[in-house]
Amino acid sequence: MHYFQEFINRKDTYSVKWDYAKTVFKSENELLPMWVADMDFHPPEAVTEAIKSRAEHGLYGYTFIADDMKETIKKWMKKRFGWEIQNEWLQFSHGVVPSIGKAVQGLTEPGDKILVQSPVYPPFFSMIKDNDRELVNCPLEEKNGKYVIDFHAFEEKLKTGVKMFLLCSPHNPVGRVWSRGELQQIADLCLKYEVIIISDEIHGDLVFQPNKQIPIASLSPEISARTITLVAPSKTFNLAGLQASAVITENKDYRRALEKIDKKNGVSMLNTFGVLAMQAAYEHGENWLEELLVYLDGNVHLVDSFLQEELPQIKAIKPEATYLLWIDCRETGLSDAELNKRLIEEGRIAMNPGTSFGEGGSGFVRMNIACPRDTVQEGLKRLKKALASSSVSS
Repeated sequence: MHYFQEFINRKDTYSVKWDYAKTVFKSENELLPMWVADMDFHPPEAVTEAIKSRAEHGLYGYTFIADDMKETIKKWMKKRFGWEIQNEWLQFSHGVVPSIGKAVQGLTEPGDKILVQSPVYPPFFSMIKDNDRELVNCPLEEKNGKYVIDFHAFEEKLKTGVKMFLLCSPHNPVGRVWSRGELQQIADLCLKYEVIIISDEIHGDLVFQPNKQIPIASLSPEISARTITLVAPSKTFNLAGLQASAVITENKDYRRALEKIDKKNGVSMLNTFGVLAMQAAYEHGENWLEELLVYLDGNVHLVDSFLQEELPQIKAIKPEATYLLWIDCRETGLSDAELNKRLIEEGRIAMNPGTSFGEGGSGFVRMNIACPRDTVQEGLKRLKKALASSSVSS
């Protein structure tokens, strides 16, 4: 586990997280980046070796995805989630967000209503609006530091003629792992109102004990037939820049619709290194992942203890999954603008503002803790510097 402690200098590597933060946050200062969702850890050694081997081979021509890749993903889904899928259910994409875009374009029409649950990953909004669909929001409810679904409101929204529901499972940024009961209620209502489910399960491997990730499509054949599940090794194994993901659906009509969109856009294959990395990660990365989860859990506890002792007016929503902490700053009494100004100018730390996640995000920030413990501690010091003088604590 020592390799998670190693600090790796990512500056001047065209890293969005490290080299683009000053541009995104409009700052002249050097910022400690704890925002965009990638990790500051090396991936499993098998991934690096697979890429090195192909680099040494020296030819980077067109690369297809063979059946053994499908078998690898099939085995991963069975072992990690108890979900039996078939090879023919699998398609491949450059990422989960492009897959959401394809599903929106292929399975709905301009003007159709698509439901989301804010606060949620910002591309959920843009994939709807940029494709000229109508965004329908059913915000999550916060109860005693935990987010839940108001199922009465959920059904009322579906009644308005919603065609598609974008499910974030586990949920980013609030860190919920939806229970079987919650997923079954979602499924039952979507079946009742004939709503297509697009389930973004990119964080499904990053679940803390005793929680258990349940793919919503695994609940029943009926719900499987109405669901497209999106998965990727990118968050799990820190491979986001290699742009490789999988799309899983039993529904033949859905698969044909997605293929048609790919054909229209001239998309036919993935990046060579992305293919190799994805297979190596799923075949050989499980032990690395188990150690990662233990390390991340330690970072969660570090943040929670620090806030309780040093910044009691700030609270981290306890995550059931992901390496992204949803931090409640509302008791500081600061406006969102002042909160973000203090973080950038006084703390010199870059975290995602809660307002970017839509309704329910005001007064929050999202902190990425997928980094060495020393970096987390430095981030907490900067957070204290920025917020210790806020109105409640002063």
